[in-house]
Amino acid sequence: MSDQAMKQEILIVTGMSGAGRSTVANALEDLGWYVVDNLPLAMLKTLADMADRSGGALPKIVAVIDVRGRDLFEDIQATVTELRQTATVRVVFLDATDDILVRRYESVRRPHPLQIEAGSLVDGIKLERERLQELRASSDVVIDTSRYNVHELSTATRELFSDEDTPGLQLSVQSFGFKYGTPTDVDLMADMRFLPNPFWETELRPLTGVDVEVKDFVMSREGAQEFLENYVAALEPMLAGYQRENKRHVSLAVGCTGGKHRSVAMARELADRLAALPGVHVSLRHRDLGRE
Repeated sequence: MSDQAMKQEILIVTGMSGAGRSTVANALEDLGWYVVDNLPLAMLKTLADMADRSGGALPKIVAVIDVRGRDLFEDIQATVTELRQTATVRVVFLDATDDILVRRYESVRRPHPLQIEAGSLVDGIKLERERLQELRASSDVVIDTSRYNVHELSTATRELFSDEDTPGLQLSVQSFGFKYGTPTDVDLMADMRFLPNPFWETELRPLTGVDVEVKDFVMSREGAQEFLENYVAALEPMLAGYQRENKRHVSLAVGCTGGKHRSVAMARELADRLAALPGVHVSLRHRDLGRE
């Protein structure tokens, strides 16, 4: 095994049609990745071998794959197993809710790739989701693009992959509100609704978990400090294990009713604590802050 092969990175970008594969591919290309769209999986090993012999000219490769291969799950599993003998390979799966996918296809007035086979646009999306169910479950990174426009998805991609040269684990922490729907692209989720809601305190209602008054209120409630300390203690061996298994990206969602007070305050506290762990690099966002 050559030194170059050890450094080579390969991303297989796949997922639901209309979920933003082209947008993600363009963003990765801007970051310096070599992107190949609709490359047959059988040729990916050949491309990786050529890159290995190129003397480092193509250290980062992206292969964008769509659903038209019927045995996509089995093909990707076999390809990944073979490629991982000489390179670091990850599968990135892009998803979105059915209603969002329908809206996107209707806006561009293009047929779904499985629409002719399945019948209607909705049937095509349903068939594709069935075919990709196993692949989604086995992917290394899942990105739900339902709430992103093109520019926001490009930004999210750059934030996720711009630190690829940083060793260790990239941990994404986000707060959210359950009333706006639970995130579908996270690895871990914590529910802060066991704590009293600052919304019912008149002086705290207009504030957010970013404000010190709300933070002090939330963190002084019974069970808050115990949860924080015990949850960080439980996550520490898990995150260390992810690093040993070469899982580079992990996402943690922290929820409360509206995503304004409790989840924001606790997400910030967790991010601070987890950023102090060896090899863990933390990013923080508040999905629903400002929606009310």
